[in-house]
Amino acid sequence: MDTTDRQLLDALRSNARATYAELARVVGLSAPAVHERVSKLESNGVITGYHAAVAPESLGYSMSALIGVNMSDNANVDAIASALSDVVQVEDLWLVAGDESYIAKVRVADIGGLGVAMRAVNDVPGVRSTKTTVVIETKFEGRVQSADTANGQ
Repeated sequence: MDTTDRQLLDALRSNARATYAELARVVGLSAPAVHERVSKLESNGVITGYHAAVAPESLGYSMSALIGVNMSDNANVDAIASALSDVVQVEDLWLVAGDESYIAKVRVADIGGLGVAMRAVNDVPGVRSTKTTVVIETKFEGRVQSADTANGQ
């Protein structure tokens, strides 16, 4: 991946709906050359998709929480992840090093919904205990660093 690819990635992260002509102006290439580069980034798995960023509150999900999951000693890490993927309130799941084995981010409508989510997570076979932290205010999320940041630039 070169500097031009990184510029394309940054431009697409700012506006995933940009046309190839618009992207071409940003990076100083022709639209067909940009199309070829973007296609290559997609086929190489660098660009994994395009999506609409939807405000959770607009769908009625006004509450977020992080649920730390502690596993039983004989629990299977992958089985727990698979079961947690079936808990509809779990939006993101991270296998972590630290006091917990997993951290699950949940979004719910209200405190009652949080209780439902917490019970669903606790009911997963192999979960020994959980610890829930309620998000008071989201300052930012979903931020991805510039493509140049990974290289110390």
